[in-house]
Amino acid sequence: MPDDESAITARDAKRLFAGLASTPAIVLAVSGGPDSVALMWLAARWRRGLSRGPRLIAVTIDHGLRPEAAREARDVKRLAQSLDLAHSTLRWTGPKPRTGVPAAAREARYRLLVQAARKHGATHVLTAHTRDDQAETLLMRMLRGSGIAGLSAMARETERDGVRVARPLLDISKSRLIATLNKARIGFADDPTNRDLAFTRPRLRALMPALAEEGGDARSLARLATRLARANAAVEVLVDGAERYLALKEKDASRPGLDAALFAAMPEEIRVRLLKRAIERTGHEGPAELGKVETLLAVLDRVIAQRGLRLKQTLAGAVVSVAGGRIRVEPAPPRRARSR
Repeated sequence: MPDDESAITARDAKRLFAGLASTPAIVLAVSGGPDSVALMWLAARWRRGLSRGPRLIAVTIDHGLRPEAAREARDVKRLAQSLDLAHSTLRWTGPKPRTGVPAAAREARYRLLVQAARKHGATHVLTAHTRDDQAETLLMRMLRGSGIAGLSAMARETERDGVRVARPLLDISKSRLIATLNKARIGFADDPTNRDLAFTRPRLRALMPALAEEGGDARSLARLATRLARANAAVEVLVDGAERYLALKEKDASRPGLDAALFAAMPEEIRVRLLKRAIERTGHEGPAELGKVETLLAVLDRVIAQRGLRLKQTLAGAVVSVAGGRIRVEPAPPRRARSR
C-alpha cells in the first residue's frame, strides 16, 4: 500500500484512468485548488502515454462568490495550455441564495459541467473528490440521520442528464495529491472558504485530527462508506425482487394498486424503499424526503393492520391511498398558487 505522503506515479495514474481510454472526450472539473490541479496534471500525463486517447477539456466554474476566482481561472487556463489541453471558464450567473449557498453552488457547478460535456461531445466529467472528501461526506450525512443509501456517500461513478460523472481519486488522500504537485513543482490556489467555519464541511474538517486519534481517520471512514455502499446495493437487489414479486401477484387488473397484506409482510426497509420508489416515480415534486416516507409508512402500516380503515395522504406530488385492502399511488393534482 503506498504511503499517504508519496507522489502518484505514472503507473498509478494509468490505473486511476483505466477504462477511459476509448472515450471520445473527457471534461475535467478544475477549480485551481490542489486536488483538481493534480487531477488535470495526472490526466494530461496519462493521455500523453496513449497512442490514441480522448480529448481532454479542462473546465473551471467561476461561481462569482470570491473576487479571486477570476484570477484563479486564468491561472488554470495557463497551466492547461502548458499541458496542451483545451480550457474554458464558465460562470454561475444570476442572483445567489442567502442561505444554502454551498448546495446551490454545487448544483450550479454540475449543471454547467454537464453543459460543457455536451458541447464538447464528452461522455464523462471527472471531478477531483478525494478520500478526505468521502470521509467528510459520510460524517455530514451521518449527522443528518441519512439512511444506508446516504451513508454510502459519493459513488465512484454516477449519471447526470446523460453524462457520466466519475471520481477517479476517491481512494487517494489529499496529501498524496499535494506531494505529487510539489514533486512536479506545480502551484495551486488556496481557497479560504475551505477553512471558513461558517460552513459545515470546514467545521467537520477541523474535527478530523481528533477523530483520527480515536481511529476515525479518513481511511477508516471511507472504508465504512464503501461497505455501506455494498450493503445498499444488496438491499436494492432485494427491493427489485420485491417489486417483481408484487407485480406477478397482481392478476386482477380490475382492482388497481398493490395487495396491502403482501406489502405489509415484507421487511420494513424493503417497504420504505418500495414506497419511496412509487412516490418518486408517480409524483411531480422531486425526491421524497426519507423521514417523511418513514412517517407515512408508519401510518400506512397502522391502517393496513386495522382492516377496513382508509387512508389518503399526499407526499412529493403523489397521493398514497389505502382502501379495500389495496394500496394505490397516483399523481396529486397541481398545487394551487396562494392568493395574496
